[in-house]
Amino acid sequence: MFFILSKLTYFFISPFSWLLAAFLFFILLKNKRWKKRMKYIALFILFFFSNTFLFKEAIRLWEIPAKSSIEIKKHEVGIVLGGMFSYDNDTDRLSIRRGGDRIWQAIDLYKRKKISKILLSGDNGHIIDKGLHESKQLKELLVRWGIPSNDIIVEGQSKNTAQNAQNTAKRLKQTYPHLSSFLLITSAQHMKRAKACFDKAGIKTTMFSTDPFVGPKRRYTWEEFFVPSVDNFLHWSALNKEILGYVVYYIVGYI
Repeated sequence: MFFILSKLTYFFISPFSWLLAAFLFFILLKNKRWKKRMKYIALFILFFFSNTFLFKEAIRLWEIPAKSSIEIKKHEVGIVLGGMFSYDNDTDRLSIRRGGDRIWQAIDLYKRKKISKILLSGDNGHIIDKGLHESKQLKELLVRWGIPSNDIIVEGQSKNTAQNAQNTAKRLKQTYPHLSSFLLITSAQHMKRAKACFDKAGIKTTMFSTDPFVGPKRRYTWEEFFVPSVDNFLHWSALNKEILGYVVYYIVGYI
């Protein structure tokens, strides 16, 4: 039930949903004063949430900064959280998303001998089955690419971040109790919640953020200040999801 409710909630935290609501109220309301208010609210939402500069400054406050792989000491296991792929049923293959930088960086760390094993955690985050069973399918792909099967650990049951941590803790305790140093590999905007969940589950990890939206230095072009981008509505939705997810996880005791 918690999983289903969390998915439904995401509709209401999307700025695009707010824009549609304001637009509908503008059309349906008869009171001129409120129609005028809805018009200005819709315009504010449109310009604020489409501005790249404002989004990047907001996410700068939330993301855990990324580090160079050179800075990372050797760890026994790199824990890679799911949410990187969708599944193309027509071609029977994985299709990578922005979060795919997680596995890209994990492979690089493995090849650099910064991690000895890769642990893939997560099945899928869908309410209905869309053919994606991410960790199991990704292991098959990595083995085809030449990474030994013994160096890939699969936790293929989780559907959210809390389950990632809880099920990974059980998997490691039952099968790999001798392993003790872990590198947590996930997106920079997801790292805060993920790290808290793994701490709660009793797994002490070193953070390795991937696919950051911003770096330590501010580099902006005039387009980012003045040219609206519809992509930012999606980016804001993802950021709102992380912030709300962190608050809800705290309330229910997942972190």
